Amino acid sequence: MAVKSYTLALFVLFFFINLLNQCGGADDEDLGGSFIFGDSLVDAGNNNYLPTLSKANIRPNGIDFSTNNGNPTGRYTNGRTIGDIVGEELGQPNFAVPFLAPNSTGKVILSGVNYASGGGGILNGTGRIFVNRLSFDIQIDYFNITRKQIDKLLGPSKARDYIMKKSIFSITIGANDFLNNYLLPVLSIGTRIQESPDAFVDQLITTFRGQLTRLYKLDARKFVVGNVGPIGCIPYQKTINQLKENQCVELANKLALQYNARLKDMLAELNDNLPGAMFVHANVYDLVMEVITNYDKYGFLSASKACCGNGGQFQGIIPCGPTSSMCSDRSKYVFWDPYHPSEAANLIIAKQLLNGGPKYISPMNLRHLRDL
Repeated sequence: MAVKSYTLALFVLFFFINLLNQCGGADDEDLGGSFIFGDSLVDAGNNNYLPTLSKANIRPNGIDFSTNNGNPTGRYTNGRTIGDIVGEELGQPNFAVPFLAPNSTGKVILSGVNYASGGGGILNGTGRIFVNRLSFDIQIDYFNITRKQIDKLLGPSKARDYIMKKSIFSITIGANDFLNNYLLPVLSIGTRIQESPDAFVDQLITTFRGQLTRLYKLDARKFVVGNVGPIGCIPYQKTINQLKENQCVELANKLALQYNARLKDMLAELNDNLPGAMFVHANVYDLVMEVITNYDKYGFLSASKACCGNGGQFQGIIPCGPTSSMCSDRSKYVFWDPYHPSEAANLIIAKQLLNGGPKYISPMNLRHLRDL
């Protein structure tokens, strides 16, 4: 009798475990995917698979990325990117897999795919100094491939519902169009003579509008689009311009603000003109500037010096690598390297995007966008 009861109990246990697993799979699918586009601020390893001069798959990058035991993954920071943190907080079971990674096939793509590429920009010519990178146009081409894969996995009707109603499209791009295009020393002098700042910004906005509309035509509906941060305040710009600790490069920030004003208007226009779309504007510029200006309030020791880098007063010339100097406490620096924020700064930014008010994220935050 005891044996029969034991056998029955095991059967019931296995039945419920199987049921829970099946429900869990359905929940993952119901959650929708996180599709991430952009540049090195959110690249999760695509450049590992490109013959490019822009790579982050070397130590000590990723030293605090516990999922990979502190080994480099191709992320341009010491830990998680903003995209990683947002995905986790919104309930994604896995980080969005890099599109170019060998394992970006099958059901894993239903959690999301990352198309971002270090050096990439809105314009196809941006980042040519790195030889190879994925421009936003190419990233959208790659999403089109993923889109067809999702059709095969779920069937066309269910796939459309999954993409339109449940998935979030995150775009963090534009900084390289200034830093590694229009403002690039020597190489861009001809461009700046031929094209005024107004004309260049106009070209960016016109191109970007077409790209976002193309994603919409591929069934994307929930967008979060970040503006360009205070690029004149990064350690690289401060070092090459020999600025003081509390100074930023005026021209770079002025161009970013000019572009940002046009971007905000363009996103409002798309919300009005594309039925069913929700374009959320992430005010990264003001958010990062707040952290830089009041860094001590957030527990940081420095908002001007790179934790990992070499060269000049702010360690802002040579990117982070095995021979770089590294700070003793990575959580105390706003910038990980000459260009990119630390995981500690990324956490502050991500928290505001997830839960914040209209000063930094509008017309709704990312938790509301998910539930829309």
